[in-house]
Amino acid sequence: MKSIMLHRYEIARSGITFGSALAIAISWSTNKSILWAIFHGLLSWIYVIYFALFY
Repeated sequence: MKSIMLHRYEIARSGITFGSALAIAISWSTNKSILWAIFHGLLSWIYVIYFALFY
């Protein structure tokens, strides 16, 4: 049981870091601003979903 929970934790952690990297890449390609890229990286998947829906 413990290994299943650890595996889920690793998947969730990987998803968070991938979401941040994706948000930063999208933000940089759109805005060319490091400050916006950092801000959108903090928002992570929220910004990625917003970008997918409205751009």
